[in-house]
Amino acid sequence: MISATLYSDPACPWAYSESPALRVIEWRYGDQLDWRLVLVGLTEDASQYERRGYTPLRGALGQASFRRRYGMPFSPQPKPRLSATSRACRAVVGARMQHPGSEWRVFRALQLANFNSPMLLDDDAHLAEALRIVPGIDPDQVVAQIDASEVVEAYNRDRDETRTAAGSAAELQGKTRITDGPVRFTAPSVVFERAGTRVAAGGFQPVEAYDVLVANLDPTLHREPPPETPAPLLERFPDGLTTQEVAALMTSGNDTPDRAAAEAALLELVASGAAVRHPLGDDAVWQSAAATEAMDFASRQALAVS
Repeated sequence: MISATLYSDPACPWAYSESPALRVIEWRYGDQLDWRLVLVGLTEDASQYERRGYTPLRGALGQASFRRRYGMPFSPQPKPRLSATSRACRAVVGARMQHPGSEWRVFRALQLANFNSPMLLDDDAHLAEALRIVPGIDPDQVVAQIDASEVVEAYNRDRDETRTAAGSAAELQGKTRITDGPVRFTAPSVVFERAGTRVAAGGFQPVEAYDVLVANLDPTLHREPPPETPAPLLERFPDGLTTQEVAALMTSGNDTPDRAAAEAALLELVASGAAVRHPLGDDAVWQSAAATEAMDFASRQALAVS
């Protein structure tokens, strides 16, 4: 068994754009990897972004650039104001404490909403609304516990762990930052560990970087090949996949993902009644029609700003 720690933050467009590569590693190695999510906590207050020169317009323009380069759904409209990430990170931590395992779904829901709606990551009403699609949790309870001492303590442990990147391979590659004291991992960074050996893929990386690290840590693992159609992928990931994620998952070896072919194959599944297309941003999330958990992306995308 290889342990895999993902250091990430729901506000980071690099982390969001890394989703296709992470889905590929999940598909290839499945439960042979034991994943853990650690929250970076990029900012405690929006003023930190203001001091760095960020503006809502700059954020929207950046999202448009990420959309063109990496293919995840974006709706790059300037938000009403800047927002810090701490409360959203604590919502993920709180969900992890209340319902272990749900943190991954909560994190994904916040990413999709953050980059495809006017939501603000430090607005509790927006957080609760974004989490209403996550099954098995009470979003209002999760948000109500954001300031609970045990949640804050657990979140601070995540932040402290993230800020232990000094001397790592990630630092050697220039994939770390110093924004509030110690050297920290950037989002997303992944650390793999097995039998006392620890290797790091710092920051945004191609899927091949993850794959070669995993293969070297344990060359006896089973490595699942890509499927011939998207159908098995939608069954494996019942919460849905974006077009770019499906394209990456259907790619063999180091070939370039064929997004057009993936979309055509997905549309075939929709036409046959085997899949559902949920519009999101400039793209869609595709879900198996047999999935039992409804995911109303359209209503979440239209999140009202209070």
